[in-house]
Formats: sequence, C-alpha cells, structure tokens
Amino acid sequence: MTTLGKPQRQHRILRMLEDQPISSQAQLVQMLEADGIVATQATVSRDLEDLGAVKVRIPGGAMAYAIPEYTRERAPTDDHLKRLMSEFVVEVAHSANLAVLRTPPGSAHVVASALDRASLASVLGTVAGDDTVLVVCNESVGGAVVAAELAVLAGL
Repeated sequence: MTTLGKPQRQHRILRMLEDQPISSQAQLVQMLEADGIVATQATVSRDLEDLGAVKVRIPGGAMAYAIPEYTRERAPTDDHLKRLMSEFVVEVAHSANLAVLRTPPGSAHVVASALDRASLASVLGTVAGDDTVLVVCNESVGGAVVAAELAVLAGL
C-alpha cells in the first residue's frame, strides 16, 4: 500500500470519476485501496471538496459524483465525450445556430463542461442550467447539423 501526495491522489480520483459512476465516498476509498493507495474517508471527503465534486443524478435515478469545472491541459478524448453524452443527454433539439441538450436534473453542467473542453470547431460555447445545455454553434455550420452530430454522440 502506498500513501500518495495530495496532487497525485486527487489526480487518481479525477481519473476514477471520469471512468465510472461512483456513488459514495466509501466506494471511492475501496477503489483507491484496490489500486494500492491508502486514503481514509475523511481524506477522500476533503479531496472531493477541493476538486469541486458534486453529486448528480445519472440515468436510472442513481446519484454519482462528477467534477463540473474540471479542466485539463489536453482535451478529453472522443470516447470520453461520447460516454458522457450517452450517459447524460436524453434529448436534443435545435433552432437557428443553437442546439439544446436535455439532461437529468443537476447534470447539465457536466455535459457543458465536457463540450467546452472538447473544443469542437462547430461549437462556440455552452451555457448550462440545471437540466438544459444551450450550445451556441458556429453560424456557418448551424444548430441543426451540430444537434444531429451531438445526438449521434449521445446515441439518440
């Protein structure tokens, strides 16, 4: 068993939260332990607080931790964006140069953050509410095309 420094442990926690739904601090402690990392529930609680983790409702009604404002130096992979879109986006609509994504309550910020970090050429930016993401699209591409692309990513 290894005791990692705070930055390394928090990085590992971020990776775990990206890879699968984690619903409790106890579950996260067990997962870290399975990776050979010593961390108490109190330490994990502080780490989640430092990282800005929030619990969001995922499809099926369960709650899981997510990092809404998490930014990394590299853009997320297409697989990561596709996974988030398929987990959280339940409906896609469009109008002019806008696409509108519907999510379960409390999940819109996770999708918006992932889209912002993906740096898609056709997406100028996003605005997230509780269960709705407004995607502002490049005028030359249009909302209908972007909405169709995002619907495919979401598996809709």
